[in-house]
Amino acid sequence: MYPYIDIGPVHLGTFGLLLWLAAVVATVVLHKNFVRNRVDADALTVVAFVVIAGIIGAKSWHELENVSELRAAMAQVVAPGWGHPMEILVDFLHWFQAGFAWFGGLVAGIAMLMWQGWEAKPGGAKKWFAAVRMLDLATPAAAIGYGVGRIGCLTSGDGDYGINTTLPWGVHMAKNALVPPTPPNALVQPTPIYELLFGLALAWLLWQLGKKLRPIGWLTGLYLILSGLGRFLVEFVRINPKLYWGMSNAQVAAIGSMVVGVIVMLVARRNALSTTPVVEVGL
Repeated sequence: MYPYIDIGPVHLGTFGLLLWLAAVVATVVLHKNFVRNRVDADALTVVAFVVIAGIIGAKSWHELENVSELRAAMAQVVAPGWGHPMEILVDFLHWFQAGFAWFGGLVAGIAMLMWQGWEAKPGGAKKWFAAVRMLDLATPAAAIGYGVGRIGCLTSGDGDYGINTTLPWGVHMAKNALVPPTPPNALVQPTPIYELLFGLALAWLLWQLGKKLRPIGWLTGLYLILSGLGRFLVEFVRINPKLYWGMSNAQVAAIGSMVVGVIVMLVARRNALSTTPVVEVGL
């Protein structure tokens, strides 16, 4: 586990590096989906805007869950005084590198994708249909990108690892982990690896299902259900505190994701009217 990589004077966080890799992988998958569906849109631009929105959304959601801690953190960031802008910037970047909420990133990413779909009109769809069609096209990329990005959580040791374990694949966190386990030398479950494997499987499934033309919104609904289910299950072995009815914030959000997914799939099927032809669209 390497929270940071030092190359001469350059101090790089592995979370950021893996986030970049996740964006690259998602861009490749989205581009291939655009090509096979004959969509005239730039996958790199789409992913770049979604990543920026997702990071801001994930960070904002996490911090707004505890406003008092946010205020204390901001007070510490500006403690050097405005006469020392570089010190404030360094402290701000150090604060920003950890603490992200999956659901906040999901909501912000979905909103950005819908806006870009509205503008790009994939497949000739218009307005809300275009927005949701973009979501459908992005589902495999979102699944695999999320899984790869989670490995950054593991390498940085930011607290997204699992509970203490005696399983043979348990891992040790480095002494300089952003959130050390208790005790520091404990073996913990590598939950980000579970999520990577789940993300790869989900991406494969969505890619295969996307070979046929589906009702607009159907793939999006399925993604919300299955990704929510995966997050709900992994939380049982994660260290996140249980706050509501024995569930963590992420589990409550995951249930919401699954409920919305069911509704989206039902609406998609109703709008398609059962007369929609099913044809092959790609390999």
